[in-house]
Amino acid sequence: MKRIFTLIALSILVGGSSARAQESAASAALLRKVDSLVAFMDTDVSAEYRIEKRDPGGSTSITVAAMFRRDRTNQFLILILEPVSDKGKGYLKEGDNLWLYDPVGKSFTFTSAKERFQNSSFRNSDFNRFNFSGDYRAVANSREQLGKFSCTVLNLEARNDRVSFPKVKLWISDDGLVRKMEDYSLSGQLMRTTAIPSYQKVGSRWLPLSMVIVDHLKFRSIGGKMEYERTTVTISNPSLNKLPDSTYTKEYLEKVSR
Repeated sequence: MKRIFTLIALSILVGGSSARAQESAASAALLRKVDSLVAFMDTDVSAEYRIEKRDPGGSTSITVAAMFRRDRTNQFLILILEPVSDKGKGYLKEGDNLWLYDPVGKSFTFTSAKERFQNSSFRNSDFNRFNFSGDYRAVANSREQLGKFSCTVLNLEARNDRVSFPKVKLWISDDGLVRKMEDYSLSGQLMRTTAIPSYQKVGSRWLPLSMVIVDHLKFRSIGGKMEYERTTVTISNPSLNKLPDSTYTKEYLEKVSR
């Protein structure tokens, strides 16, 4: 009898392990799908970003930037077009290296992808394509309705320290597109919430059309109600035109910043 109970217990353990392995494999496959839908590996992609930051209390600032990206070589170039006071500033990314160019001092400064872009809730790393399957592993999943979207919800933990946030929660609609993200610190504090309500198809891939980012670390109590810094990002004029290799160089950034 004891042997029978032992065999039953082992069977339950093996069955549970098998189910968890299948669940983990399904989550990993979903992350790969998410990445593939927004990765332009066979061409360059460029677009214009309008980044509107609204501080708690109502003060608003707007930055307009041109983005040029080459995913297969992990490169991008960002050129600020507005406001006039920052026009000509730019960012150049090559692999894990990111430089900020100041046209006034005509100098390059090494900076981090984790830094805020133009002091907004949008990070420098947000110009990159998603790489959830490489940077994170799923530790939990569930199903949830998010407005009109039926979503798989994945809780992720970072595989490396290069990412901006060590923990992320994703709401992925059944078409494989991320509709909402929550970014957390290592201790589990909610840092940022991003909603991506709409996408635009560019060739056979997708770019967000708009994003709304709420910064949970920047807030004020106004009239007894908490207001958080909110950044709205609008992406327009996408193009898949091939760009010369020289686009992703310091020399090119210096030239177009004049």
